Amino acid sequence: MIFKHKDKDIVIDEKANDLTILDIAQKNGIDIEGSCEGSLACSTCHIIVDKDWYSKLDKPSWDEDDMLDLATGLTLTSRLGCQIILTDKLDGLKISLPFVHNDVRLNKKKY
Repeated sequence: MIFKHKDKDIVIDEKANDLTILDIAQKNGIDIEGSCEGSLACSTCHIIVDKDWYSKLDKPSWDEDDMLDLATGLTLTSRLGCQIILTDKLDGLKISLPFVHNDVRLNKKKY
């Protein structure tokens, strides 16, 4: 799996083991929040899937689409990291983290 963040590629060699993208990111020190701990109650694990990989994913559920409406920097290939489980067919998956965050704790200068 390849995380693209701040113009840097972070390659993670993770076997398909039924972990979510959120789990894998947090396990490997990738800065992705996941406030609800993967319970589909927030959008803080918002990721952007590479357009060449997006069609290889299962379609998002209605609940995921509903939560994505709350995400900052939404794109046509946005997903929630807690809802994508790494499988063999996703070997080499490329994703990026949004450049924009809507977190008051990260925007202290504005308040």
